[in-house]
Amino acid sequence: MSEQFSSTKEYVASEQLMAGVNVAIALQKPLLIKGEPGTGKTMLAQAVARSLGKKLIIWNIKSTTKAQDGLYMYDTIQRLYDGQFGEEGVDDIAHYIKLGKLGEAFESEEQVILLIDEIDKADLEFPNDLLWELDQMEFYIHETKRTVKAKQRPIVIITSNAEKELPDAFLRRCIFHYIDFPDETLMEEIVRTHYPDVEEKLLKNAMDVFYRIRDLRDIRKKPSTSELIDWINALQIGGISADEIRAKLPFIGVVVKKDEDLETVRQKLD
Repeated sequence: MSEQFSSTKEYVASEQLMAGVNVAIALQKPLLIKGEPGTGKTMLAQAVARSLGKKLIIWNIKSTTKAQDGLYMYDTIQRLYDGQFGEEGVDDIAHYIKLGKLGEAFESEEQVILLIDEIDKADLEFPNDLLWELDQMEFYIHETKRTVKAKQRPIVIITSNAEKELPDAFLRRCIFHYIDFPDETLMEEIVRTHYPDVEEKLLKNAMDVFYRIRDLRDIRKKPSTSELIDWINALQIGGISADEIRAKLPFIGVVVKKDEDLETVRQKLD
């Protein structure tokens, strides 16, 4: 493999995740990343871009997003407006074609990282509508009769929160990796990338409470890695001693975000 992704100072990746990224790069296939919220799916693309020294293009998917949005948009309204006011170049349709995020990635002179973030937010046909473009790395602009081909095949990373099942035809074209929630050893390493000087006992006690909360069966929203990192920051800023963490659960609202969960935590961890 010519290019190898590895952990960065800001992002700690497991051996399995690094292998998944590097296999996808070598096979020139999209990498589909799943995992519960807060496991660093979006941050992975940023880490890959930093590790390989490449530009990152992010296509944030919403419920209203269509595949066409990522290819190009023909601004007919602006052309009509310009025509009414006698603007020059109104007859040049290409002037009113704006490339989407996929189009930007294809047109780039240098290879880029393309993140298609939270693909499962769109409708069920969205992934299938991108099959040709992701396979062939090209698309056709009907208004100008031009085919846009990737100058450099982008490294495509796709994230999903598993809100919807993705079509089999789409899955066949991807390399799949599920990011498991970090165990305590990996979590400590992750936290220390953010706060290398955190007190040992404070970190141990905070992580103990954090994982006990995650293990509670009645919790509706399990706290994520980012919430643990924020909590440790709050504990340090607030000057909280390690011994107070279990006894008083200070700033617990940084970790627990639902009223009923807060009540459960206070009852079960007393």
